Amino acid sequence: MTSTSSLISTLPGRSYTDPEVFAREQALIFESLWFCAVRSAELAAPGAFRTVQAGRESVIVVRGRDGLLRAFLNVCRHRGARLCLEEGGEVRRTIRCAYHAWSYDLDGTLAAAPNLARMPDVDRVAYGLVPVALREWLGYAWICLAGEPPPFEESVTRAATERLGDPAAIERYHADELAVGRRVRYDVRANWKLIVENFMECYHCATIHPELTAVLPEFAGGYAAQYYVGHGAAFAERAEGFTVDGAAGFGKLPGVAPEQDRRYYAVTVKPQVFVNLVPDHVIVHRMFPLAADRTIVECDWLYHPDVVASGADLSRSVELFHRVNEQDFDACERTQLGMSSRAYADGGVLVPSEHHISAFHDWVNQRLRG
Repeated sequence: MTSTSSLISTLPGRSYTDPEVFAREQALIFESLWFCAVRSAELAAPGAFRTVQAGRESVIVVRGRDGLLRAFLNVCRHRGARLCLEEGGEVRRTIRCAYHAWSYDLDGTLAAAPNLARMPDVDRVAYGLVPVALREWLGYAWICLAGEPPPFEESVTRAATERLGDPAAIERYHADELAVGRRVRYDVRANWKLIVENFMECYHCATIHPELTAVLPEFAGGYAAQYYVGHGAAFAERAEGFTVDGAAGFGKLPGVAPEQDRRYYAVTVKPQVFVNLVPDHVIVHRMFPLAADRTIVECDWLYHPDVVASGADLSRSVELFHRVNEQDFDACERTQLGMSSRAYADGGVLVPSEHHISAFHDWVNQRLRG
C-alpha cells in the first residue's frame, strides 16, 4: 500500500473500548468466519473433547467413535443448559446434560432421555446437538458458526499462501505432523485488534524487542517481515538458531527448502491466528477475544515429534518468542489504557512502515458494515 502522506489515520478510540462495537465484531467476524479452535492431536481418543469460546458461543469439539472430529454448540436441546463446563476432558459413551439427563451420541444424535420411549414422535437427529462446520489444517481444527461458511481455501489457506508468495511454502513445514513442545496461555487486558496491529508491524521492535532484533537484525529498521510478500527475515550471521541467545536450536525440519533455511516468516490469518515459521519449529498464536478489553492468547511451539519425544531442552528455543510475547502484550495493555482518552477519540496515526495496517482497518470496517 502506498500513500502520499507520512501519517495516515487509525481507527478511533471507541473501536477498541465500546462493548457495542465488540458485540458487532463477535457476530460479524468471529461468528461468521473460520476460527482456529484446537490442536487436533490433543483429541486423540473417541470421546476426547474441548470446549472453545468462539464469538458469543461455547462450542464442543469432540472425537467420534469413527475417528472424526466434530463440533457442536455446547447447549442442550431440551432446556438450554450448558452441557460441558470443563475446558476439556473425555466422555465415555455420550455427552450427558446434568440437568435432565438428555444424552447425545458423539455424532450429535439424541441418544437417550428420561421417558423418551413414551415420545415416539421425537426425531433424534432433529433434536440432536446443533452442528458447527469443521475443517482441519496445519494440525488444528477450524470451526465456523456461519450457516453458510465462506470457502475455507479462499478465506484461510489462500491468506497464508498469498502472504508467503509460494503456495507450497507453508506446507513444507508439515505443521500437521509436528508435536506441541510447549503451550503458554496469556491473559491480555487489551482489545484483539491491538494485538493484530502489533503483530503486523515492527516499528516497535528496536524499542522493546532486544532479543528478537539480535537474531533478526533487519527488524531493528522498523519494517516487519509481513510488510513484504514472500519475504523471510534473515538470521544474524552470529545466530546459530532461533533461540533467546542465538545458540543452535534443533535440526532443520525435513521438508524445509534451502531458501527457507535461516529465515523467519510471519503470517496473519484473519481474524485470530498468527503463524511464525523458522527452520526447526513453528509457532502458532490463537486469539480468543472475550471482551472489548480482554483477549486470551494461546501460543503453541511445535517441533518435530522426535525432538519432543527425546525430552530435549526446549527452554532457549521457547524463551525467545515467550519474551517477545510478554513484551508485545505489555505494550498492547499500555495502549489499551489510552484508547478511552479524549486524546485518542479520533484515533492516532500510522507512520510509513505501518501504513499496511490500514488495510486491516479497512477489512474490519467492511466486515462491520455487514
